[in-house]
Amino acid sequence: MSLAVLVVIASTFVLAGFVKGVIGLGLPTVAMGLLAIVMPPAQAASLLVVPSLLTNVWQALGPDLAPLVRRLWPMLLAICLGTWLGGGLLTADDGTRASIGLGTVLALYGVLGLTSVEFFMPARLEPWFSPLIGTATGIVTAATGVYMIPSVPYLQAIGLEKDDLVRALGLSFTVSTLALAATLMQDGALQMPIAGVSLLALAPALAGMVLGQWVRARVRSETFRICFFAGSLLLGAHLFLRALI
Repeated sequence: MSLAVLVVIASTFVLAGFVKGVIGLGLPTVAMGLLAIVMPPAQAASLLVVPSLLTNVWQALGPDLAPLVRRLWPMLLAICLGTWLGGGLLTADDGTRASIGLGTVLALYGVLGLTSVEFFMPARLEPWFSPLIGTATGIVTAATGVYMIPSVPYLQAIGLEKDDLVRALGLSFTVSTLALAATLMQDGALQMPIAGVSLLALAPALAGMVLGQWVRARVRSETFRICFFAGSLLLGAHLFLRALI
């Protein structure tokens, strides 16, 4: 990779970590959306593996992790299955389909965030919907490199307390990252040079998170949240239209 590309990667992960530090999520969204402008989505997803995995493991850890695993294991297992079923989608057609899918997911995620749509899932339906949501999330992960849809709306809908929701999101993202990494290795997209750059990307991501947490204590996070989802919508529309044109 050229020096210019490395600078773009470092700057992207600083910004992605900053967003996660301010509002608690968004690192893969920002990183995938911006990196996909300058490189194929499969390569962008490969660079995201180490920073995403370690930050999400940290987010998932806590005293109530075991009960969450017992409750969510059908979805987590289905995420792995869905990612395996979608293997190859991220590298197909030189990434054109992946760019279209990524743009669609980012735009949809932005719309859901801006409209503050709330869903509710009765507990009696969880055993049926959990595997379906997991499979759908896995396929979307394999096709786009991002894993918020539909897992995030679903986890918000099943009535978890705030701290449990944060851990559940971290747990879901961790499993998605591991499943995606396995698929990328199988497809040949995640190789040692890319893995090394991904490891180096952890430093700017953590630096951005620290800066974002400092800013969060001094500005209204809701204002920043609106800007983030609006940016996700615009970036998704750009990627979608660019791939079509």
